[in-house]
Amino acid sequence: MTRGLFISFEGIDGAGKSTHIDRVAQLFRQAGRTVVLTREPGGTPLSEKLRELVLHEPMDALTEALLMFAARREHLVQVIEPALARGDVVLCDRFTDATFAYQGGGRGFDWQVLAQLERMVQQLPITDPTAAHALPAAHTPQAAHAQQAGHIPQACHTREGGYPSLRQPELTVWFDLDPQIAAQRLASARVPDKFESQPAAFFAAVRAGYAKRQAEMPDRFARIDAAQSMDAVGMDVSLVVTEWLKRAAA
Repeated sequence: MTRGLFISFEGIDGAGKSTHIDRVAQLFRQAGRTVVLTREPGGTPLSEKLRELVLHEPMDALTEALLMFAARREHLVQVIEPALARGDVVLCDRFTDATFAYQGGGRGFDWQVLAQLERMVQQLPITDPTAAHALPAAHTPQAAHAQQAGHIPQACHTREGGYPSLRQPELTVWFDLDPQIAAQRLASARVPDKFESQPAAFFAAVRAGYAKRQAEMPDRFARIDAAQSMDAVGMDVSLVVTEWLKRAAA
């Protein structure tokens, strides 16, 4: 059975990342892979409702972070983990890095609290504890099959520093863009949500949050200069994904 792949696409509003996700999906489909296109916050009916609250309702930073991780947990349990277990390619428009960038960088919320929430929500193995007659993940027939095929960990392995293994994208494509350029692109866009309407200084802090996150996990980040033309960005993205697949297969 083919191994599932998880790729996320990150960047400030106006960076143009969403335009290129469909191109990456086409690359995988041409290779015969099943692709799941999803987004955060969102991806499930419940998570989409939480998305509307986060994007449009005023709230303090902790409430915002908790709602983001609640939506993420639902997304993981209902969409991402089942897709990876099937061997699908999951392409996600933003994931946890965005929470660190927007809530941690832009809002100035405590980075360590976000890290605690990340460990709580994304610790492997991820299962639905409310499922009828739920068994530990390692003892379900589906999990046993997936383990034999090499799709999910056989145990919650610990990383360096004693922290548990977390569900993270294997590749994160970061569309890096100067906030002033992003603001010009957004000026003629749709009616902005509460994040898109923030001043350039906010997006400068978000950009710095992404850079900090990349410094913490450089092996899975690929930075794209999003100030280039759309065609040039598209070529860079295709090259990054293709080269990453070659390394992953080696």
